[in-house]
Amino acid sequence: MTLMEPTISHIKKVSSSSQTQKWKIQTNQDHSEGVAKLAARFASEFHMEEWGKAMGMLHDKGKEPKLFQDHIKFSSGYDISIHCQNNVKHAYIGALIAKRQYPSCYPLICYPILGHHAGLTDYMDFDNYMKMDIPSDVSIPENAYQLAVPNNLHLSGKEQVHHLIRMLYSCLVDADFLDTESFMDEKHSSLRGSHTSLADLLPLLENHLSKLTSKAPDTEVNRIRKEIQDQCILESEQGVSGFYSLSVPTGGGKTLSSILWAIHHAIKFGKKRIIIAIPYTSIIIQTAQILREIFGDENVLEHHSENDVDLDDENQDALKLRLATENWDYPIIVTTNVQLFESIFSNRPSSCRKLHNICNSVLILDEVQSLPISFLQPIIDSLKAYQAMFGVSILFTTASLPAIKGDHGNSQSTFHGIQDIYEIIPDSFKLHDKLRRVKLIFDNKISNYDEIANRIIKHNKVLCVVNTRKDAKELFNRLPKEGITIHLSRMMCASHIREAIMRIKKALKDGEKVVRVISTQLIEAGVDIDFPIVFRQEAGLDSLLQAAGRCNREGKNGLSDVYVFSLGHLPFGYISHANDARKNLVDITDWFDRKTMEKYFIELFKRTPSFDENGISDLLYKPFDFCFKTASESFKLITDDTISIIVNYKESPILINELEEEGPSYSLMKKLNQFSVNVRKKDFDELVRYQLVEEKSKGVYYLTKKEQYDENIGLIVNNTWLDEVLMK
Repeated sequence: MTLMEPTISHIKKVSSSSQTQKWKIQTNQDHSEGVAKLAARFASEFHMEEWGKAMGMLHDKGKEPKLFQDHIKFSSGYDISIHCQNNVKHAYIGALIAKRQYPSCYPLICYPILGHHAGLTDYMDFDNYMKMDIPSDVSIPENAYQLAVPNNLHLSGKEQVHHLIRMLYSCLVDADFLDTESFMDEKHSSLRGSHTSLADLLPLLENHLSKLTSKAPDTEVNRIRKEIQDQCILESEQGVSGFYSLSVPTGGGKTLSSILWAIHHAIKFGKKRIIIAIPYTSIIIQTAQILREIFGDENVLEHHSENDVDLDDENQDALKLRLATENWDYPIIVTTNVQLFESIFSNRPSSCRKLHNICNSVLILDEVQSLPISFLQPIIDSLKAYQAMFGVSILFTTASLPAIKGDHGNSQSTFHGIQDIYEIIPDSFKLHDKLRRVKLIFDNKISNYDEIANRIIKHNKVLCVVNTRKDAKELFNRLPKEGITIHLSRMMCASHIREAIMRIKKALKDGEKVVRVISTQLIEAGVDIDFPIVFRQEAGLDSLLQAAGRCNREGKNGLSDVYVFSLGHLPFGYISHANDARKNLVDITDWFDRKTMEKYFIELFKRTPSFDENGISDLLYKPFDFCFKTASESFKLITDDTISIIVNYKESPILINELEEEGPSYSLMKKLNQFSVNVRKKDFDELVRYQLVEEKSKGVYYLTKKEQYDENIGLIVNNTWLDEVLMK
C-alpha cells in the first residue's frame, strides 16, 4: 500500500462485466467521521456527545495496518491474489488508543470500542487485550480533547456504571451499523427514519377518544373511564422524569388512559417516543392492534418473537418494520418484558443497538406485578439507572401496584425498591369500589377432580382456571361434551389456541346456552373474554385477581362470584410460595384493595430466597471487574429447556411436505412455528422411543401420527405426571 492509497473501511462492487469490475470504496476517514457524527448525536441525549464523537473516530483505527487492509481486499473479492490471515482482529487497537489518550475515562470508553463487533466482554479478556501493543503502522491522533463524565449525568452508584458503558456501546454500534448500511445498502438505509412526532400523533388519539365517547352509552363505567382519562391529562405535567403508577382495576380503560398520560407527558417534557413493555404476547398483539388503529401502521412498531419480518421480504412496509426492530427508531414501540430487559442486560451489538433510543422516552410497564421475582433486583436497579441517567419517565400500570416501593425481604435476602412512585389516580377516586364487579369466595376444604367438575357443570357459562396442564386435562375429561366445551393449554399449538379463543368469544357473543372452558393460566391476562362465573384453583393473590378480571368485565351481572378451590396439590416453587403468602394474610376485608396487594407482596418477599437468583449483581456491580458476557448469558427471564415439536394439525402436513421438498426458509419456518408445541425432554425422548416423532430437517421435529394430537386437548403424552407450570 503506497502512502497515497486511502485506508479502506468498506468496499463494494458496483458493476461487473467479463472484462472489467468497478468498485466503490468508503475510506476509513469518511466512515469514522460518519460514525462519530451519529454516535455524538445519540450520546447527546445523556450529555456525553464528545464521548460519542471520540468513540466514533477511534473505533476502526485498527483497520489501518497492512495486515487488515489485505484482509478487507481479499475477503471482499477486490484482490483474491493476496495471501492473508482470516481471523484478523482490529477493535482492540482503537481501545488501546482510547486508553492512552483518555486515561481518566478508562475503562468506560474502551469497553465499547473493543466490543463493537464481537460484543462486550468479561473483564479478564478485556484486561488481556488492554495489555497488548499498538501496531507500529497505526497513526495515533495528536489532538485529543478532554473528556469527563458530565455532572448532570447523575451517576450515583456502582450498580449504574455498567449501564453507562452499555449505553455508550449502544450509541457506537448503532452508529457503526447505520453508517456502514448507508454505504453498503442504500435501499435499506433509505427506509429508515422520517417518522411522525408525538405532538402530531396527539390529535389522532384525541379524535379516537372523542368518537368512543360519542358512541358509548352513558353508563357508570364509561363515566369512570372518562374521569380516569381526565386525571391522566391533569397529572401528565408532574415532574420531568420519574416513576409513576396508574393503578386501575380491570375494565377501567387502563390501556388508553396510560397512552393518554404518556403522550401528554412526552410532549410537555420533550420525550422522543413511547415504549410499552408487556409480559404476555397475547396482550401485545391486542394492544398493538388498538394503537395501529389510532395512530396508523407507520407509527407503531410491534416487536416480539411472533412478529418477526424477513429482511429479504420485498414488501417495503414490512421491511421498514423489520429494520426498525433493530434500533427502535419509531415513535411508539410495543414489545415484551423479555425483549426489553434482556436487551438492557445484553452484551451483543444486535441486541444493544436499540438502547440509546430508550433515552429521553416514556416507558410504560404493563402488568408490573408479572415481573419475575427472581430477577426483580437487577430489573428495578436498571429502571433506576435509566430514570436517573438517561431521562426516562417510567409508568407502572396494574390493577394494584406490588410492593416495589421501599425495602422488603427477609434475613436471607432484601429487596431494595424505588423510594418514590407518584400515583396518578388518588385513593379518593375509590376505583376498586366503583368498579367492583366480583367477589372472591374461598373454599378451604380440599376437593378432587370429580367434585370440582360437578360444581362446574351446574353453570352453563363458566370459566375454570388451573395451574398445570395435567389439572386442565383431568378436569376437561370429566365434563360432559355438550354445547361449547373447550380445553386450553400449551399442549395445544398456537394456531389451535387462537381458534379455540375465537370460538369462545363467538359463543359468548352469540348467546350459546352452554359455554364451559377449562384453561391453564394462559387465559388470565390479555384475553378479552367475559364469563358470569369463574372458578380458580388456589394460587397467589395476583393470579386470583387476574382470573377475576375474566368475570363480569362490564358489570352487567351485579356482583358475580369467583370461587377459589383447592385440589390438595400445587407445583413446587413460585406458585406454592405465592399461595402460602396469600393464605398468610389475615383480617383482610377487601381482597381488591391496593393495600392488600402490597401486604401480599411483602409476605411473598419474605418467602423469596433471592431477588437476584443468577447473581447479576456479582457480575456487574464491581467496578471495574465487569462480566458483561457472562451476565448476558445469565440474564434469561425464560429458561426454556424444552424441545419444540411440529404437531400434525390442520395444514401442518402440507408445510412439512414443502420443507422436505424445498428445504427450510424464513417464511416457511415462521408458518410452521404456529403448529409447534414445546415438551420437556423426557416426554420428547418417549415420543421418539415410540417412533412418533421424526426429524424432517436439522432441529425440526414432526409428530407423524395424527392420532397423537387430539382436537380437544392437543398433544398426547403418556406421562401422567406431566405438570409443567405455564407462567408465560
